[in-house]
Amino acid sequence: MKRVIAFHVVFSTYGFWLPNDPRGSNSSEVRADNIRPFGKATLVTDTRRSVAGRPHDRALRLAAKKALKYPEVVLYGAQAAAIGSGFAEQTATSQFRIHACAILPQHMHLVVGRHHYDIEQVVRLLRQAGTRKLLEKGLHPFADQRAKNGRLPSVWGQDFRKVFLFNDDEVHDRIQYVKNNPAREGKPEQRWSFVSQYAP
Repeated sequence: MKRVIAFHVVFSTYGFWLPNDPRGSNSSEVRADNIRPFGKATLVTDTRRSVAGRPHDRALRLAAKKALKYPEVVLYGAQAAAIGSGFAEQTATSQFRIHACAILPQHMHLVVGRHHYDIEQVVRLLRQAGTRKLLEKGLHPFADQRAKNGRLPSVWGQDFRKVFLFNDDEVHDRIQYVKNNPAREGKPEQRWSFVSQYAP
């Protein structure tokens, strides 16, 4: 069996990519009652590439978003910077090796070297660190909900996508993909202090 040497992970903010997105998702179930009427989970297991460009029922996708309990989260510059600061702190604390990172308004891409933590735990810790920084800086988009009812909704979508990388060529390919991602949304190249050069 081939050994995984790194991961390409993609995770999104709340409301961006729903578990029953008609283009496919990483979810095996729809947990929220309010969006269950818009279809079953659309788990995709047969591709290593994004399904964002797949033809789909756009009206159905947008209707499901309107049924969300809270508005979908779209990060602005200061929020993205805060999340990056949280990622930097957690990377230093846990000694993660992150070889590429793009923090976009509604999703992030990272190439993460293999670690003694499972990749699920790596993503969980990074998300928690990003949330902490948003709260510290008074930038959490749902902070008013905590003031109203004592509960803080998550800024993150419920699942994430992971792609196993088995050799240097695959790692380099995904690093370049992540570096190019901001330009696809008309944004400048991103440089993060916690990103380290990949060395086989």
